[in-house]
Amino acid sequence: MTMEYKIKTYDTSGFMDKYIDLKLKKEEKVNEGNGTFLIMPVQQMLKASKLPVPPTRATTHTLIFLTEGKASMKIGLHPVHAQQGECMIVPAGQIFSYREYEINDGYIIVFDNHFLIGKIGNTELLKDFEFLNVWGNPTVHPDTQTATYIIQTLNRIYNEYAANGIKNQELLQTYLLAALFELKKVYKPLSLNKSKRAVEISNRFKDLVHTNIRELHKVSDYASIINVTTNHLNKTVKVVTGRPASKWIEEMLIIEAKVLLFQTNDPINAIAAELGILDHSYFSRLFKKLEGVSPRRFRKLIDKS
Repeated sequence: MTMEYKIKTYDTSGFMDKYIDLKLKKEEKVNEGNGTFLIMPVQQMLKASKLPVPPTRATTHTLIFLTEGKASMKIGLHPVHAQQGECMIVPAGQIFSYREYEINDGYIIVFDNHFLIGKIGNTELLKDFEFLNVWGNPTVHPDTQTATYIIQTLNRIYNEYAANGIKNQELLQTYLLAALFELKKVYKPLSLNKSKRAVEISNRFKDLVHTNIRELHKVSDYASIINVTTNHLNKTVKVVTGRPASKWIEEMLIIEAKVLLFQTNDPINAIAAELGILDHSYFSRLFKKLEGVSPRRFRKLIDKS
C-alpha cells in the first residue's frame, strides 16, 4: 500500500504559527500577508523565533539581505553564510534550518510564486531568477552601489507593508521585482565556466532528484528521463557541481530523512520505508556515513535540543 508522504510544507502563516512565539509575535505586530508575503527586520524575526528551527520546508521563497552583522543557516545539507551587504536565499521547496541567535540587521522577505507573478507578471518571469531554484547559488554578493539600490528598494517595501499590509499588492510586487532584478544583475551561478549543455543536464538532474527522491534512487533512473547514459550523467554532474550524481541522490535522501526524524515519531524502519528504502540496515549505514551518527542517535540529539 502506498504511504501518504508525511513531510509538512509550510506557507508563511503555518511557519509563523509553528516556530514563532505567539506572545512575541503579537508584541512585534507580525503580519503574515495571508501566507503569501512577509517582510520584517531580521532581528525582529530572530527575537520572536523559537530556536532552534529544525529542518523545515516552505512553499515560499525566503531572502535575507543584511545591512549589518552576519547570518548562518543550513540549506539542504550544507551550511551557508552571509555578511553585511550580502543576500542569502532559500528557494521554495528547499529544506533549511537555523539554530543560533546572531547579531545582525537587515530584512527578511518571504513570498510565494503567486505573489511574485500577481497581476502584472507571468510564469515565464520565474525563469529570470535562477537563485529561486533549488539548484541555484544560495548567496549573492552585490557591489556597493547595487547593495545601496537594493536596500533603498527594501526600505520602500517595508514602509509600504508596515503601513498597509498587502493592500497595495501590485506596488509591493513592483518593488520586489526591482530588488530581484538588481540581485540578478550581480548573481553568479555555481556552475561558472562550464558548458551550457552540461549545466542544463546538471540542473535538470537536481530538479528531478528534488521532486522524485522517494521513488527514484538510481542514477540510471534519472539518466533515462534526461535521455543520457548513466556514466555521462554521473560525470557531467561531477564536472558541474564537484559531486557525482550518486552523491546528490544520497544527500537528498538524508535531507528528507532528517526532516521526518524531526517532524514525526515514526520508527526508523517506517521512515526508511517512507523514503522508498526497504533495506533498513542500508538506510542506517547511509545516514551514519553522511551525518556521523545513526538515525536513532540523531533523534535523541533532537530531543535534547
